[in-house]
This record gives sequence, structure tokens and C-alpha cells, in this order.
Amino acid sequence: MDKTELRKLQAFVRHAFDNEGIRVSLDPKDIEAAVVTFGERQIAKILVDDEDGDRSFSLEMKLPVGREVLQEYLRRLFETDKLTIASRMKKNDSVELNNGEDFLGIISADDPKGKTYTLQIAILDFDLEDF
Repeated sequence: MDKTELRKLQAFVRHAFDNEGIRVSLDPKDIEAAVVTFGERQIAKILVDDEDGDRSFSLEMKLPVGREVLQEYLRRLFETDKLTIASRMKKNDSVELNNGEDFLGIISADDPKGKTYTLQIAILDFDLEDF
């Protein structure tokens, strides 16, 4: 990842979570990955996907809480009431994360008991054009 991509990814993630305190920087252990930090805490990782000649990115964030508090956890973490959780039709093991009317990604259960979850957001190259 180059500096321009990192800057655009940071702007995209800040907009997605409605918080200007989020930072995206190169992962010191992997030049094809970035880390997402909020304050002093690393909260997510962004990986590059160059398959099929199209460059895209995948944000992955571990959520150490159960289903019943996912929305409240994310709202408190990012200090915004705009984040909402919505059920997915015919799916019991995952939910959608939205910012207002905008779809952000899928939150899936990591274990059958639903004690922890992972948020995954696909970021396509054209998603970054406005940033």
C-alpha cells in the first residue's frame, strides 16, 4: 500500500464510522496490510486483495461482545448513534452494520454460542474515489 491509498482508506473509515479520531497506517509487519487505530488501541486490520486484476481491500475487526450488545458497543466505541445493526434475511449467524442508510458490512459470529463476533467490510477501489 502506498501513502495515497492509506490516506484514502483513512478518510473512508473515518466517514464510515463517523469519527475523525480513527487513523490508518501501514502495518510494520506486512507492507500489504494496514492497521486501524483509535486512540492508542489497534481496532482493526485492512488487507489488500489484488485477485482478478481488481484492487480492493478488506477491513476485519474483532468484536469481543455478544449479539445483544453489538450495536451499543460500536456506538460507544466510535462515539456515534448513527451505527445500527439489522437482521439479515434467512441468516441467524450474522447481522448487517449500517451508518444511517449506508450499508457498511457484515458482523458474523466467531463461535456457535455467539460470544464474540467479527466485522468485515469490503472496500472496493471505486469506494475510495470520493476520498
